[in-house]
Amino acid sequence: MLRWHGYRYDIGLADTNPIAKRIGVKTEAAILVELGQPLALGEIEIPKLKPGQCLVEIAYSGACRTQVGEARGHRGDDPWLPHCLGHEGTGTVLETGPEVTRAESGDKVVLSWIAGGGIDAGGTVYDWDGRQVNAGGVTTFARHAVVSENRLTPIPDSLDMTTAVLMGCALPTGFGAVLNTGRAEAGQAVAVFGVGGVGLSAVLGAAAAGCEPVIAVDVLAMKLDLAASLGATHGVNASDTDPLAAIAEIASGGVDLAIEATGRPEVMAQALEVVRDRGGRAVVIGNAPFGETVSVNPRLFNMGRSLLGTWGGDSDPDRDFERFAGLLAIGRRDPSAMLSRPYALADINRVLDDLEAGAIARPLIDMAGD
Repeated sequence: MLRWHGYRYDIGLADTNPIAKRIGVKTEAAILVELGQPLALGEIEIPKLKPGQCLVEIAYSGACRTQVGEARGHRGDDPWLPHCLGHEGTGTVLETGPEVTRAESGDKVVLSWIAGGGIDAGGTVYDWDGRQVNAGGVTTFARHAVVSENRLTPIPDSLDMTTAVLMGCALPTGFGAVLNTGRAEAGQAVAVFGVGGVGLSAVLGAAAAGCEPVIAVDVLAMKLDLAASLGATHGVNASDTDPLAAIAEIASGGVDLAIEATGRPEVMAQALEVVRDRGGRAVVIGNAPFGETVSVNPRLFNMGRSLLGTWGGDSDPDRDFERFAGLLAIGRRDPSAMLSRPYALADINRVLDDLEAGAIARPLIDMAGD
């Protein structure tokens, strides 16, 4: 039978229809109620699964600056309040709804905002003491979540449950920006502006591709040290050095590829400035605050430089998650170095504060932690 222990399930082999036995079961989640205000912790009722949905017990969640922007109101009006947050994590499938074919109970999975194969079941609505709480196709700031089938991918064999959290967003976005969008090749010069979780993943991707030099640019020495441990050959501290001049000295004529992962429009322009003529590519990953614009010299386009956008590194979970994990294993680089010490779900507002302040590269939230 299905048994409820605090916020955990035990599913016995005799279970035949656990969904029907779970009416009224609640779980704990962090909820965005009002922009610019701390997230609220509340117990939400898990609804009956719709076709294409799965119930997942979240083991670990990550967080990126996208969630900071959402919570702080930097992404404009939010018509979905109140709603759940979090778009990267790992967990175990507990139940599957009708028509699900790519997951089954007991599967260990990556949860990602980047859609893969399977049914796109859309979001869901939870009940919070009589108040509706919206959720998208994937949310992870909760002990359990109803997730669309196409947001679940088996955890690659070479990654453990904690490290695989990075495969939900940072690794496919950073790796993909280098390998898929930027088409990096061995021997090419790469500069990465902003080495938080996504930027560090771009450094990993450039190192895995055999690029050299790999230049990390940031304003925090701690992050530059992390970048060096993950494959950066040079570090530029933009708090006391002109990054354009420093990169020009390292890579005469400009780099082949620049990755922007800060979300600052002036840095997006700098990324285009440092790439070479006739084939240099600048890829923008960062999310600028709503309403901001970027200004660039149009003559740079006439010189054959390209400014590119990317959607999650143009990654396909079914094609790329195992591929990226394999490249990490071959290069013997440990991406878990960018993960923070574990936070508990109760610490969720401190997670966002620490991330916004640059005190951590990528947070790890342990849903079993107190």
